[in-house]
Amino acid sequence: MKISVAIVLGLVAQVGVAQAQAPAKPAAATYHISAGDQLDIYVWGDERLQRSMNVLPDGTIAFPLAGTVAAAGRTPAEVESDLSKLLAPQYKGVPPQVTVSVKMSSGMQVSVIGKVRTPGNFTLTRYIDLLGALALAGGTTDFADVGNIVILRRVGDRNTVIHARLSSILKGKPSEEDLASPTAVPQLLAGDTVIVP
Repeated sequence: MKISVAIVLGLVAQVGVAQAQAPAKPAAATYHISAGDQLDIYVWGDERLQRSMNVLPDGTIAFPLAGTVAAAGRTPAEVESDLSKLLAPQYKGVPPQVTVSVKMSSGMQVSVIGKVRTPGNFTLTRYIDLLGALALAGGTTDFADVGNIVILRRVGDRNTVIHARLSSILKGKPSEEDLASPTAVPQLLAGDTVIVP
């Protein structure tokens, strides 16, 4: 009996060490709503406000009693929070619980322009990073400046610029410093435009 207890305790200790040494799993990508997506919106306890809506080309939805709400580029949880706050004055006491789910995705669109072999707009069914987008565009041309790639991203009502330097990565000689940053090879979001000078 003493031997079996010692064996069990030894196995538990080994499992604990193995779990501590195991690399952390990367965080899963969170879905960001795109223009054209169809959303199912439920306001619990109020059947009048349960409906399906398409996200308009400008990235908004118009919801009864809440008005116009920005949806594109945001997560369903963020839209739920906004709707709950906007609907709260219509309810006494506790703000309503709102659920937003994506019934049908229009697909994520990104554009790749500049010195690539096949520039254009690409509709994706999954998230990809900058290297994946360059692969879709046939790769870069011989004289592309891959050390100064720019990603234009619309955030709210303004554009932001993300710089990427892929020189050593595309030469097949990335250093640890090149890959250390989680933004070394940026993940693309719907509506991004990649410019390869």
